[in-house]
Amino acid sequence: MKSPDEPEFLLVEDNPDDAELTLRAFRRRGLTHSFHVVRDGAEAIEYLLGASRGEERRLPRVVFLDLKLPKVSGLEVLARIRANEGLSGLPVVVLTSSSEEADMRDAYRLGANSYIVKPVEFEKFERVVSDVGLYWLQLNQLPV
Repeated sequence: MKSPDEPEFLLVEDNPDDAELTLRAFRRRGLTHSFHVVRDGAEAIEYLLGASRGEERRLPRVVFLDLKLPKVSGLEVLARIRANEGLSGLPVVVLTSSSEEADMRDAYRLGANSYIVKPVEFEKFERVVSDVGLYWLQLNQLPV
């Protein structure tokens, strides 16, 4: 049984304002799931590899991944997730400001489950993020 402090999702976001807006959007929609936020790609890889080995944490239900990250890019994080047997089935939603066709193509080629471009306008951002969270945290079914 999961303890209340185990994250149900991992948010990989280097912009503190975007991270706070994302979490606020989830809470306003009633998505009070536990979460963990990391600020760069290296920290995301370290966290997920530790979780896959059972080091004091469990894998999240879903990863919300920005692409433009310091240290290690989001695409590299995605590639590392898919290359690791213990992480390869983990749902990864790319949540980024990049609407570049090459980024979308690369993300899907590397195994992204979804690609969402963050709207600039706050109300639209909040609606999109909360809809995505609702789907992945309440509607989507994952194997045990």
